[in-house]
Amino acid sequence: MAVRAQYEHSSDIGVFAKLTNAYCLVSIGGSENFYSVFESELSEVIPVIHTSIAGCRIIGRLTAGNRNGLLCPSGTTDQELQHVRNCLPDSVEIRRIDERLSALGNVVACNDYVALVHPDLDRETEEVIADTLKVEVFRQTVADNALVGSYCAFTNQGGLVHPQTKVESLDELSSLIQVPLVAGTVNRGSDVIGAGLLVNDWCAFAGLDTTSTEISVVENIFKLGGHQPSAIATSMHQSLVDSMT
Repeated sequence: MAVRAQYEHSSDIGVFAKLTNAYCLVSIGGSENFYSVFESELSEVIPVIHTSIAGCRIIGRLTAGNRNGLLCPSGTTDQELQHVRNCLPDSVEIRRIDERLSALGNVVACNDYVALVHPDLDRETEEVIADTLKVEVFRQTVADNALVGSYCAFTNQGGLVHPQTKVESLDELSSLIQVPLVAGTVNRGSDVIGAGLLVNDWCAFAGLDTTSTEISVVENIFKLGGHQPSAIATSMHQSLVDSMT
């Protein structure tokens, strides 16, 4: 099931929230409508944690994480760290990383088993990511963009990447991550997938501008509606036919 949401008139909800299979972080200072979208879908299964990171609301771009851990930038205050730690499940480890590329959400994309990272990330940071998130780490680009966290989103079921990703790159990334991938957009043609889409193994949240065709691609590739990835072409074809008749 994919749900549309908006943060203070912005469809870039991936900037203001972080979703994994074990927890959901949402930025403070939003409207009740924004919070209720997440809480109605998630609160019975995983904690929805209201917080800021390093005094900022753009927590989705500053943090990286999966069901095993959460990584925060060095600017995160002790109070923020303690608050999030108190709300997280005991099985989730939280670490503060001293990394030059401090917007971790832009430079790290991961599921519960594999992480793609910016080619220029520190070696020490790479080791902390592998250790805390319990993942295999690969230095990669997506459609020649080094900001892998901004231009793709993937779970243990599937992934969505930048629309201009070449077929060979798509195959290479797919074999690295070991999940099916598709090139696509969110928010009516935006290629910044990470900013417009939050997804885990059983639900997804997309920006309010996301079209029904984009939603159907998301539901298919992430297996949210019981569909197989092969159904994407059929559903898109049907949508195009419907829109032209």
